[in-house]
Amino acid sequence: MTAQPIHPHDPERVPRNAEGIAAALDGGRRMEFYRELLAAAPEEAEGVLRRWWCEAMLDTDPEGDRLVAAAIDGTLPITSVADAVRRRREAGLPVE
Repeated sequence: MTAQPIHPHDPERVPRNAEGIAAALDGGRRMEFYRELLAAAPEEAEGVLRRWWCEAMLDTDPEGDRLVAAAIDGTLPITSVADAVRRRREAGLPVE
């Protein structure tokens, strides 16, 4: 079984590599990314790349401003953990 993104990007907005991540971040955040990546031990580098790729995807999301405004206004749709677990079970997805 493979997981598919809710909103697939073809091609991906941010390539899943250091160059793609850095290109998607603004100057200050780009430097923070490089500092964290260069300071990471080899076994930590993948986690740094994964976290910053998520940050870059959020930064380049065309709906990002709307989502931030909705979160600030308290109008962002939310769901409980119990509902999320129930939906995953109903879909036959792992919950642990």
